[in-house]
Amino acid sequence: MRGILASSIGVTCAAALALPLAPPAAASVSSVSSAGTPAPVADVATRTVRTAAARTGARADVPGSTQSLPLRPLTRDRASGTVLGLTPRTVRTFSLLGVVWEDPSVDLHGRVQVRTRAASTGDWTDWQDVETHYTQHGADPDSSEAASGKARGATAPLWVGESDGVEVRVLPEPDAGEPEDVDPVGTGSDEGASGGEGAGEVSTLPAGMRLDLVDPGEAEPGESAGGAEPQAEPGESGGPEPQAEPGEPGEPGESAEGAEGAEPAEGAEVPRTGVMTAAAKAASAANSALVPLGATQIPSLTAEETREELVALRGTGLTEQQQAKPYIGPRPSIVTRRGWGADESLREKSFVYTSKVKAAFVHHTASGNSYSCSQAPSLIRGFYRYHTKSLGWRDIGYNFLVDKCGRIYEGRAGGVAKPVKGAHTMGFNSKTTGIAVIGSYGSKKPSSKAVKAVARLTAWKLGLHGMNPKKKTSLTSGGGNLYAKGKKVKMKVISGHRDGFNTSCPGGKLHKKLGSVRSKAAGYQGR
Repeated sequence: MRGILASSIGVTCAAALALPLAPPAAASVSSVSSAGTPAPVADVATRTVRTAAARTGARADVPGSTQSLPLRPLTRDRASGTVLGLTPRTVRTFSLLGVVWEDPSVDLHGRVQVRTRAASTGDWTDWQDVETHYTQHGADPDSSEAASGKARGATAPLWVGESDGVEVRVLPEPDAGEPEDVDPVGTGSDEGASGGEGAGEVSTLPAGMRLDLVDPGEAEPGESAGGAEPQAEPGESGGPEPQAEPGEPGEPGESAEGAEGAEPAEGAEVPRTGVMTAAAKAASAANSALVPLGATQIPSLTAEETREELVALRGTGLTEQQQAKPYIGPRPSIVTRRGWGADESLREKSFVYTSKVKAAFVHHTASGNSYSCSQAPSLIRGFYRYHTKSLGWRDIGYNFLVDKCGRIYEGRAGGVAKPVKGAHTMGFNSKTTGIAVIGSYGSKKPSSKAVKAVARLTAWKLGLHGMNPKKKTSLTSGGGNLYAKGKKVKMKVISGHRDGFNTSCPGGKLHKKLGSVRSKAAGYQGR
């Protein structure tokens, strides 16, 4: 049943395109600013003026905001339960959306469809399906992050571009097709509406459902959208296959929340201008061994430079054989959190580390493919706000993200060369790193640049810990729907999300490319 919901099916509803918009005053919207204070919905004219002023001013509202709209009953059907949603309405400008509910342990057995109105043209899109199974990207069940009391269930985020109108419907299973004779109930208030509360009828949908609309915020004027173009690839190093995999270092217990790093050493990277907050300094200082404070990009290194850096980073932690010929891919260029414009006030202050990185899990964001590479930083800011403010995670869940042009971005804060514990593969976040390719790859092939970037990133990141991309390793499950908590599992060093959890992620087309990723990564390591 879950697999049926994984594909994105465009549904055209010509009659719905003619539906009138409810006036702004009819929508009960809880708009949460970066400071967490409620704000009223602005009318279209006011919003347009403010947007224009922001774009022509010295600096736009970088932090962004989230609007939350409670879902309400649209129809009542004894066979399928209550269909929830929202009638067409004008809202403040947003670019990313998702449906959220109270209990993260409850799955959404239903179909979520949305259509949006482009802010630039006023045109409405056709209906789009939203990927409904997303919580499995989260923290392990018994981790402090999952037990914080802040976590919520949610669909995948969907990128729709700058929009100022929205309509949504949530159809519970069994799906009997498009609802007939939809009663929009468009003149009442949305307050108090949630799944399972329509006129006393029982619904199969989770309680407390709402639509979150995310404005990712604007980048600073003059900022490169997405960083520099990916630098030329270092040549692949040859060499025979080693007779044995390099020994893995010891695995002490995972560290608790760690210190936030010291001031970095001087370097060649030009820091980003502007005042840095204490949280921004801490996130940047976590990469102090690689670049100076405020760097927007970590430059690529040659194979020889990377080997020298590895010895400097690991020191006596390497065996004589590893110091003589460490198997590690050349370090790729990585856009830092400061480079993509992270609002560091959204995340938890401290960092959490695992003892090492034994495997990499590859994901897709399931957010759609209708984005340009110059928009990738905006998408990442949207994911970050959605993960922290809507889902209640301590930070963005992924350790790294890759766009379709092959650019690599730093994800969860704590340092790209360090074993930062993410929230990407429920049950297997310990001793792993999570890499998300931005887009949906169930029916669409990932770009060759994205696949190559994943191979380069894994060759370097896994090489820091002596791991062979073509081998398997042993991981212990933290609990999930494939492996019980405590079960030791043999997993490929480069695996897809679906290998550790019953999910469609990273999409069939991307999962089929992982064999190529493993071979390329091993080649970059000189194996």
